[in-house]
Amino acid sequence: MFTGIVEELGSVAGIEEQDDAIRLTVRGPLVVSDAAHGDSIAVNGCCLTVTDHDTESFTVDVMKESLDKTSLGALAVGDPVNLERAMRADGRFGGHIVQGHVDGTGEVRARTPSEHWEVVEIAFPADLGRYLVPKGSITVDGTSLTVVDVGPDSFTVSLIPTTLDATTLGTKQPGAPVNLEVDVLAKYVQRMLASGGEV
Repeated sequence: MFTGIVEELGSVAGIEEQDDAIRLTVRGPLVVSDAAHGDSIAVNGCCLTVTDHDTESFTVDVMKESLDKTSLGALAVGDPVNLERAMRADGRFGGHIVQGHVDGTGEVRARTPSEHWEVVEIAFPADLGRYLVPKGSITVDGTSLTVVDVGPDSFTVSLIPTTLDATTLGTKQPGAPVNLEVDVLAKYVQRMLASGGEV
């Protein structure tokens, strides 16, 4: 489990193509400081398993399912990525419940800067709309955010300077893909309502 509080802005150090998968090496000295083989690290919101690491970077295998459902396949060497280690049982719950299971990819549609924050509009796949509500939680590239407004096919978030500086969302331009994970509690509620209250 994760909380959507990005710990480190890492970078892609290597990509090894493997037929229907890739082996991804990511530089992230903070998140590997206590890493062990088999640990989970979220890369742009996608929970991945550490297969190898040194003091500066770690390697993960990204299967076809993850490549199909996330934006990880679009990464290139040098690209920045949001990193978060799995939450410790005694850790602070700073964001919201994040599983690291990406529900779909969205696209940055527009950015509107202001003096102290920036409003970003993100288009979402049609099947995720039922889970989005104003003031609800959404994970964008692994970053826990609060939804401002929801339209027919897009939503907006307001990004404070810390988020702009410490995550990839500070530099993503219109047209850029982003990984989206909706609030898991909303998914359970929707499932219960759809089944008449029975699960």
